[in-house]
Amino acid sequence: MPVTPSDDVVRSVLLQSKTIAIVGLSEKPERDSNEVARYLKVQGYRIVPVNPTVAEVLGERSYPSLRAVPPEIRVDVADIFRRSEQVPPIVDEAIARRVPVVWMQLGVENPAAASKARDQGSTVIENLCIMAEHRRLGLGSRSGP
Repeated sequence: MPVTPSDDVVRSVLLQSKTIAIVGLSEKPERDSNEVARYLKVQGYRIVPVNPTVAEVLGERSYPSLRAVPPEIRVDVADIFRRSEQVPPIVDEAIARRVPVVWMQLGVENPAAASKARDQGSTVIENLCIMAEHRRLGLGSRSGP
């Protein structure tokens, strides 16, 4: 069972983060990952698409993996839109990059990977939508999708 972070932790993550790598970001506007990325971009976050099958999403260069994102791009949050069983290697890459926050979207949970990330000092949020949490906590400054 995932550890549910307090509202204070989630609020702190959302207020302190500037750059969010969205792992599994689809170029298709009807996909949840695309809607969330559009919303976050409108809210002022820098979006870094991570998807090996596309070159660009929402006007941003896409990278095939977190590991491929240039080191000069500081990633504050790795937001994962992949199936739960696909999470462990993504978390390993996040740990290697020292990404401070691993966020698994609604419906995505992997207790072993979450525990590993926590053991390495990362804040881990599982099974929550980053867009929904941003809205729920009243942090939206602009209208989004």
